[in-house]
Amino acid sequence: MGLWGWILGACAVAFATKLAGYAVPARWLQNPRMTQVAACMTVALLAALTVMNTFAAGTALVLDARLAALAVAAVALWLRAPFLLVVVLGALAAALLRWLA
Repeated sequence: MGLWGWILGACAVAFATKLAGYAVPARWLQNPRMTQVAACMTVALLAALTVMNTFAAGTALVLDARLAALAVAAVALWLRAPFLLVVVLGALAAALLRWLA
């Protein structure tokens, strides 16, 4: 199966998953446990995405300016800085470290 076959297969799975969502009874979605599971899955997926974008370079794990940018952004979040400032501080930290290296 070629690349287009895999792409079409992935599209079919995504469509089937969305279509199956309409078949879920409403009482299941109103269950407090389901709400908590959905919230936890969102946080877990965002955390995994952050880790992959911070430590991965192709198939290798690397420690570079992205780690420092994440650390600076985490400290800014901990200090309750506005989101735009968090992004700017992280970008500045990464740019400074890349400029110095």
